[in-house]
Amino acid sequence: MKQVDQSVVSPQRPGKTRTVWHYTPTLPVAVSPYFRWPPDVIRIISWMVGGWFPISERLIILLLAVIASVVLQPSLPETISFAPGWVAHLFTRNLLLMCLVAGGLHWYFYIARKQGDERRYDTRPFATSSRVFTFGSQVRDNIFWTLASGVTIWTAYEALMLWALANGYAPALSMPGQWPWLALLIFLLPMWETTHFFLIHRLIHTSRLYKRVHALHHRNTNVGPWSGMSMHPVEHLVYLSTILVHFVIPSTPLLITFHLMYFTLSAATTHTGYQGILMGSRLVLPLGTFHHQLHHRYFTCNYGGLEMPWDKWTGSYHDGTPESHQAFLFRRNRKVKGNSNSNGNGKADGKIPS
Repeated sequence: MKQVDQSVVSPQRPGKTRTVWHYTPTLPVAVSPYFRWPPDVIRIISWMVGGWFPISERLIILLLAVIASVVLQPSLPETISFAPGWVAHLFTRNLLLMCLVAGGLHWYFYIARKQGDERRYDTRPFATSSRVFTFGSQVRDNIFWTLASGVTIWTAYEALMLWALANGYAPALSMPGQWPWLALLIFLLPMWETTHFFLIHRLIHTSRLYKRVHALHHRNTNVGPWSGMSMHPVEHLVYLSTILVHFVIPSTPLLITFHLMYFTLSAATTHTGYQGILMGSRLVLPLGTFHHQLHHRYFTCNYGGLEMPWDKWTGSYHDGTPESHQAFLFRRNRKVKGNSNSNGNGKADGKIPS
């Protein structure tokens, strides 16, 4: 009988040997049902609606984007010419939003300890004195890269797109007449997010780019809210290039704002290290995905998200089950052996396989 590593799925229990995960959700981790055959219309509708309602990180970020667009954003005529005033206004707003979301979640889960370790995937403490991190502390390191690089590049992209929209270099939706198209594009954004993320994520996992760029993000094998946007500036440029699609796809200032907020603020929410926020014993706001937690632990799986099954289509999917873990180990060992053979020395080359 094939042996499986039960530690992949077994939560830690008092008095027993520590396992890989403190908490494991229901397995296997499921991808969207959009591409199943024959189509299951009920399940597809349930997945679509459940991703937004009754409360979700997507809906909260959309509400923040609406408020920001109405109250905290320069008017489109102001953005016709670049000026320090309105760009600084955007930067300050984005800085405060990131501190509100990432800082608020960090306070809730890790300072106030509102849930203790309930629904926490990995209970290892964050590093406080390690030469792996630029400032020794994992949290300080993550805050620096998130705010100094992440918010700056986020603001630069947003300023560019608002300027392009104001000057007619990017196509615009005519509002309010085309509001159904705006609603549809907002609803479809998670599909584009998963596709773009998968493509750029596979790119920066190649050996050379991984070592020089993406390794900074993967210092976080155990993640927290500030880990999500803790990236090398080159990775921020590539990751947030998602917004350039609006040089082809018509948009509005609201859509541009929401698009960038979705990519930045949801990076904080999906890296909480917890399944989500509880009310009593009931999960009321799903946040950190176990699917991506597996990626941070094992590196060479789950490069995309769950909305589009790119990992399933390309053979890099890990659904959290023992059988899936054994298949992952087999693929990884075969890749390492292939690298060893290509080196001609019979030894692994020590590089993270792509």
